[in-house]
Amino acid sequence: MNQFHDRADTANETNKSQDRANTVNEVNQFHGRADTANETNKSDEKMSKVDITDHSLYRMSIKNNHNHPIKVSIVMPTYNKYHQTSLSLYGLSKQTFSHAEYEVILVDDASSDNTSDILKEVDVPFKFKYIQMKQNKGRSSVRNIGINHAEGDLLIFLDGEMLAPPSFIENHYKHHIHESNLVVTGAMHYEGVYTFIMPDYNEDQMAHLKQLVNNDAEYRRLYENYEQTRQHSNGPFPLVTKEDIDTNRFQRLSFPNRYFLNSGLKHFGERLEGFTLPYIAFLSGNVSVRKANLKKSGLFDETFVGYGAEDWELGYRLYKNGVQFVLDPSTVAYHQEHGISKRKVKEQWGNHYRFVKKHPNIDVLILSLEWKELPFMHLHQTLVEYNELEERFPDEYNELKHAFRTMLFRIIEYLNNGQPVTKLYDLPEGSDERIKIHQQFETLRPRGFDYLASSFEQIYYL
Repeated sequence: MNQFHDRADTANETNKSQDRANTVNEVNQFHGRADTANETNKSDEKMSKVDITDHSLYRMSIKNNHNHPIKVSIVMPTYNKYHQTSLSLYGLSKQTFSHAEYEVILVDDASSDNTSDILKEVDVPFKFKYIQMKQNKGRSSVRNIGINHAEGDLLIFLDGEMLAPPSFIENHYKHHIHESNLVVTGAMHYEGVYTFIMPDYNEDQMAHLKQLVNNDAEYRRLYENYEQTRQHSNGPFPLVTKEDIDTNRFQRLSFPNRYFLNSGLKHFGERLEGFTLPYIAFLSGNVSVRKANLKKSGLFDETFVGYGAEDWELGYRLYKNGVQFVLDPSTVAYHQEHGISKRKVKEQWGNHYRFVKKHPNIDVLILSLEWKELPFMHLHQTLVEYNELEERFPDEYNELKHAFRTMLFRIIEYLNNGQPVTKLYDLPEGSDERIKIHQQFETLRPRGFDYLASSFEQIYYL
């Protein structure tokens, strides 16, 4: 469950089989790219200028402002992750994509740490927009502000603590060259990395890190130094340097987590052919979509304030508007690990409750079964069978179908309210409805609805 509910902190793995030369050549045809090293031809004075706009909600500063058409806008929300965000911006400065043709929009949601220092500290070759919120507004709101200031036709949503390798933008962009109706995600192939030892790591994270440092003598030495000095400092202890990013040495402190793939998605291929819940691939830690698709489906719902579900809810609207979802393991980005807030669990159930109230449809309600730690393949098969039941027997199973949908909704409702998840559909012994439900249930497996029967009984008898 924890792996699943930390899905917003997701990234991707490297694509070791891809012919990089072909990829670069393909994208170049559509870039009309000049020599990257000399592409902007800006004077030092112009490059150091910062344009400032003051708004009632935020202050926006722009570095490297120019009139060259922007093709890709990276929208990065951040909150109190100064150290990780600085490394993330460094990684984005090393992109093979033409620096004149992408921008990074960092939306600082009123951080109380040193995040505001980033503007004067960073030396980046791309157009950089730093938006500093005057009050904390939440994930959906700050992403929408970033979208509204985006100049590119293609948007990449990337969390502020993501380390993007040099081909990251190219590998997203190549999909959107010939197709206009895509969502491309690298988030199903999670890669985490420990770039700092954070004071709020839990015991499991510290044990994991201690294991990983054994992959490299220098990292092991740094960890031992941390052990000797940690009582004198409660701030982040650096492990990964910019040079480590240049040489990919940081990958020795990285690790994969294939929760979604191992839970069933790997059976459906890159385009999730036949998968009934493709919108779960819209994970805003690392995903790209054309701005035109967002204008058609709407932006992030700003009633989702805390952690979780705001990306799935937008993904669901995109899915209903016919957008094709693509999983690409070459759109790699490494999530820099940080402490896990204890508020996340409460926030995620609150937002999931908003999700099912807004879209009380079976292909949203079915996600409630993940609470039972059922794999996504099981959820998919249950939904397939439910839809088949509706089609084959439109005038039968009415009581059972109503009970199933009601129980799925109540799981999230009870979790949101902090209630025990039990007696989801409690009927008096001998009542007509109870008798009908039991009679209908008994015919499910003989008619081939094995997954639906299994899912129903796992929540009916709680």
